[in-house]
Amino acid sequence: MNVADAMTPREDVVTADLPGTRSDVLKYLQEQSFSSVPVVKPTDNGPEYRGLISRESLIEQPDEDQLVMLMEEDVPTTTAETNLEDVARTMVEANARRVPVVDGEFEGIVTVTDVIHAIATGDQETEGTVGAYASADVNTTYEGTPLPVAERELSYANVPYAVALDDDGRMSGVLTEVDVLEVARIVEGEEETGDNFGDQDDDWSWEGIKAVGSRYLPTRDIELPAGPVREFMTDEVVTVSAEMSIQEAAQRMITNDIEQIPMVTGEDLVGVVCDVDLLEALYE
Repeated sequence: MNVADAMTPREDVVTADLPGTRSDVLKYLQEQSFSSVPVVKPTDNGPEYRGLISRESLIEQPDEDQLVMLMEEDVPTTTAETNLEDVARTMVEANARRVPVVDGEFEGIVTVTDVIHAIATGDQETEGTVGAYASADVNTTYEGTPLPVAERELSYANVPYAVALDDDGRMSGVLTEVDVLEVARIVEGEEETGDNFGDQDDDWSWEGIKAVGSRYLPTRDIELPAGPVREFMTDEVVTVSAEMSIQEAAQRMITNDIEQIPMVTGEDLVGVVCDVDLLEALYE
């Protein structure tokens, strides 16, 4: 298969136009559970691709409002004629979940989910079982952890999920970045800039701020509910076994609209397989 066979064409892609603000993309990331949104600049020759806005960049830069400052410009791109194995390798090596399709102008986007869908339907053949691509290192959190603390745990671990454990240390649910973003809200505030008096001026002072005293600048922050993880996690957990085929695991991801699945032996949690892990089966 080529990228053209799997990608979402431009007319079906939600994009954000420059100039714009974070509120322009936050609604898409919250309502449709996208991991990122392409940013384009309208021109007479069609939309010109400029970068991506990811859900991580919105959370990590709560005080920034302008899209041009929030977007990631170094995301790899591809063309419609590229074969799916090559773009899968690019996704894994660059840790890129969405790869814009660009050939002079923005033509569409191909995502990890698009590749997983091709695997699930059998359009892209794979061999092997889940156990060969799962990781034994599982990010976990306690189901009673306050959500803001759990969000910091995801950020520090640099992973998009955490398996929640109950009082007995058994798996009770899964919390993802999508779950966090769904309940995040932007709050407005003020920040004091400090005092600046005329007799404190020096050669580096701006004439416009001399002798004005304290000033306040508007700030923005992301506020999360303080409730425990158990209130926001998915408690009906879909699992896989090490012996399950790559195709069946992909089918479970597509059917349940999830990006990672805990791997179990009996009732014991023994690992986790992420959708991007399955992409490695296409080119190894």
